[in-house]
Amino acid sequence: MTKHRSRSRSMNPRWVGLAAAGAALVTVTAALPAGAADRPQPASATALDARERIDAAALQAALGTPADGSFAGAMARVGGHDGRWTGTMGAVSADPAASFRIGSITKLFTSTVVLQLVAEGRLSLDTPVQELLPGTLPANWQPITVEQLISHTSGLPRAACWDPDTVYTPADLVKTVTECSQAGEPTTGPDIPQVYNGVNYFVLGMVIEKVTRHSYADEVNRRIVRPLGLRHTYVPAWGETALRAPALAPDLAPADPWPWAEGGMVSNAPDLERFLGQLLRGRLLPPAQQRLLFELPRHAERGFTRGGVQYAKLPDGTEVYGKSGSLGGYTNGVFATRDLRRGLVYSLVPLTTDDKEIQKRYLGIAAAAF
Repeated sequence: MTKHRSRSRSMNPRWVGLAAAGAALVTVTAALPAGAADRPQPASATALDARERIDAAALQAALGTPADGSFAGAMARVGGHDGRWTGTMGAVSADPAASFRIGSITKLFTSTVVLQLVAEGRLSLDTPVQELLPGTLPANWQPITVEQLISHTSGLPRAACWDPDTVYTPADLVKTVTECSQAGEPTTGPDIPQVYNGVNYFVLGMVIEKVTRHSYADEVNRRIVRPLGLRHTYVPAWGETALRAPALAPDLAPADPWPWAEGGMVSNAPDLERFLGQLLRGRLLPPAQQRLLFELPRHAERGFTRGGVQYAKLPDGTEVYGKSGSLGGYTNGVFATRDLRRGLVYSLVPLTTDDKEIQKRYLGIAAAAF
């Protein structure tokens, strides 16, 4: 696997099966009891056994085989206090340094930078977007705060009015929400439902650039990538990731702009494991902002915390935190238990379009991993 940052890597068959992608563990999330999110959560019976061995046979079986006809390939990397295991199936690279587009896992990097800016007093969770980015949202819309963007409780409509021959910048993307009657009006009220929407993170990327006066890529590099030594993680240049309609990212249908702060980054499994581990451990945020990583908004329905982390409760009761990502029909994710006893990075190459079949596969991998 070549490790230079040329665009040609996206055509390399050795890593194409690891491209960032698709469905999310969010479909099995459940809200924590009121007031419980900021306390250490009780471990499941399985988690209480700190010496539980990784079951390599169960993990390999969970990846499946090409013969089942549903997936062209799969990869899983399991780590944590109890040991390490990496396995592949089908058309993927077993090289631990293989890079792939992480899709919406990018959102975790974006929310982390924003929370760092909050900790520095550069903005607050209650700061309205209209104050930070004058003229970006209509003046007659009710204020939408930074926290609402992070936690997907902004009520913003989804992007609409796409021109299939246009390459969209972040500002262009936001205009397809604010200047398009088909997009509709934002949802308002004291308890806005939690609705996953990539537009929130395009706006957050614009906020980062306005507040810091640096590019989004520069801030991610300076604040996360370099301090953690993530040698295979970066924000590609605009020309490398600009895409035309139709969409590849489900939360931006029917078209996908330059994914950028919403879903444009490249990384690899070891880097993602390290990033999530350091984030959950508290290295990247001070205590006040760290608590938000585990706190769900009121009336949360989809399991995204106030800090933008995806919370999922697996069928056996194990609670995990992280993010899934999608791009180009592939499915991947990075998750860990709160105590970092066990962590998982996975990537699937589905041949099927049956969401239930895809969900069954990644939940099976998660069950074997955790």
